[in-house]
Amino acid sequence: MSATLGTLLHELQPDWKIVAYERLSEVAQESSNAWNNAGTGHAALCELNYTPQAADGSVDVAKAVAINEQFQLSRQLWSSLVDRGVLSEPDTFINPTPHMTFVRGEKNVSFLKARFEELSKQTLFADMEYSEDSRVINSWAPLLMQKRLKADQPFAATRVTGGTDVDFGSLTRQLFAHLSASGVQVQTNQEVRSLKRQADGTWLVGYRRALGRTPGEIKARFVFVGAGGWALKLLQRSGIPEIKGYGCFPIGGQWLMSSNPEIVARHHAKVYSKATVGAPPMSVPHLDTRVVDGKTSVLFGPFATFSPKFLKNGSNWDIVRQVRPTNLGSMLKVAVTNFDLIRYLVGELLKTHRRKVADLRELMPSAKDEDWTLLQAGQRAQVMHNGTLQFGTEVVASADGSIAGLLGASPGASTAVPIMLGLLERCFPEQYQGWKPALRELIPTLGEKLNDQPDLARTTMAKTAGALSLQG
Repeated sequence: MSATLGTLLHELQPDWKIVAYERLSEVAQESSNAWNNAGTGHAALCELNYTPQAADGSVDVAKAVAINEQFQLSRQLWSSLVDRGVLSEPDTFINPTPHMTFVRGEKNVSFLKARFEELSKQTLFADMEYSEDSRVINSWAPLLMQKRLKADQPFAATRVTGGTDVDFGSLTRQLFAHLSASGVQVQTNQEVRSLKRQADGTWLVGYRRALGRTPGEIKARFVFVGAGGWALKLLQRSGIPEIKGYGCFPIGGQWLMSSNPEIVARHHAKVYSKATVGAPPMSVPHLDTRVVDGKTSVLFGPFATFSPKFLKNGSNWDIVRQVRPTNLGSMLKVAVTNFDLIRYLVGELLKTHRRKVADLRELMPSAKDEDWTLLQAGQRAQVMHNGTLQFGTEVVASADGSIAGLLGASPGASTAVPIMLGLLERCFPEQYQGWKPALRELIPTLGEKLNDQPDLARTTMAKTAGALSLQG
């Protein structure tokens, strides 16, 4: 998020002074790091939680369409930045990877078919395929069918070949490298500790250097807090009333990973399935092709873990230090009304390696324990607000727009571009209208709805596919 916002601001206002502070020795070591997230170019092509089913069996696809529209904006910006030399060769951060959904059981098959029938009517999902034929599904993803009993319960799958796998760590590092080369100060090993509003409306940002722990401070007219799970802590320290009532519930994750050449060669897709009852959306099981630093592997998971830290490199006191009189009631209500989630987390924590591979066999029946190793994923601080546990992302900004921060987890990086565009319009209302021509050079369909314009959608998607080498 920070890299995206910095890039947009630098493109729009190259005369502005921009400084980025990173508490670790390198950028993109937390949520943006490739191994800390699924790397899915989230376009709602395979994620079932974006298409809820009503009691009457109908499927609402509005959120799926909205998420896909947002991802198209991200693709357009990345395409423009490749053309301008800001980003390197596309395969250093994005690769074509089919997105699939695979379900079992009559009820789930019926749901997936209804979902397909509704989504395939939408322009942005017109290329979606559906099958209940084991031979077809085997041709799409052989590992799903290998050793699967014919007498097993019914199954079905959808596929969109135009899906993507994204190395958000590489993307973030490239954006910051360009900013640094263009005069933006990217300060690593410096932890922001305080945010104090000054009488003139500016902010005094206090930080501490890792080396020698010497303090420093800088004045800023605008502050963006893109600190992952620690955004809550910093926004609380700012004292803005808009952060009152917010809390965070940390959920960690682990992957099973295989680099076995035989497994990697037989699986080229991101395959999502149904979540366990009580599981958060981020814990939907999926079997993913991943390309990180040019090397391909297969991941399965995530398996939830618990830590009181808001970041992998956080503090064990994070979950306690967030408590305020203004958010205590909301957090207690979340605790009382989410027993399914607590039960799910306890069950996940008790799973052994053998049990985790057994879960994998639900998607990949031929999985062997010895082919898979455990990998620690990222830490997610899920938003608690007004007694509700929220699973999306949310921008919290002061009334005057002088400070803003991002809370939440998913889909996060995939929709960083539209989220940051919304932040620009909200926090810089006077400049935004004047920025629109430059923004449309970067994102030609800004303000348009592609799903309502088939010709424009096809042209735009073909252009970005070409620029990002996604035709495969």
